[in-house]
Amino acid sequence: MDITIHNTKKKVSVSDDAFNAGFNEALVHQLVVSYMSAARAGTRAQKNRAAASGGGAKPWRQKGTGRARAGTIRSPLWRSGGVTFAATPADHSKKLNKKMYRVGMRSLISELIRRERMLVIESLAVTEPKTRVMKARLDELGVKDALILTDGLDSNVYLAARNIPNILVMDVAIADPVSLVKQEFVVIEEAALKKLEERLS
Repeated sequence: MDITIHNTKKKVSVSDDAFNAGFNEALVHQLVVSYMSAARAGTRAQKNRAAASGGGAKPWRQKGTGRARAGTIRSPLWRSGGVTFAATPADHSKKLNKKMYRVGMRSLISELIRRERMLVIESLAVTEPKTRVMKARLDELGVKDALILTDGLDSNVYLAARNIPNILVMDVAIADPVSLVKQEFVVIEEAALKKLEERLS
């Protein structure tokens, strides 16, 4: 299939398999949920009776004191004892096969192209890291809420765009499903499009 380059109106030929796949909503949903689940830290921890310090000796003898039996001062019944059902660090990630991930990404990107939410441009490189320069370039494209995918990390593009609200710059090699669906438009450089095609093949 051919995709029109937005600012020059030239055509660039890309693979049908990568950019003209059917939309599988269930798989895209699974893709997004899996990515967001893997991002959860799951850092929670409490000490159970085994982890609480102290309690090596029996507080008093078993019989003859008139008090209730006690084996350790770290019992959950005691002050400063362990927690009964202590929280432990949790792994919230959900398994997703590589093949499913690749098919899901193809489906998502193909749908963005069909809905004209992905704009291919020749290059977004700027000579100096100035916000006004980048703002002018984006105004020409008519976008205010966009993910910019570049071929490698261009520091000038990143610095020029970081103060513009709702604009996110990312290397195409690390583009993720959540960023792709979050922004209204995806602006991608021609060189980055070729890299994306290789990644999805």
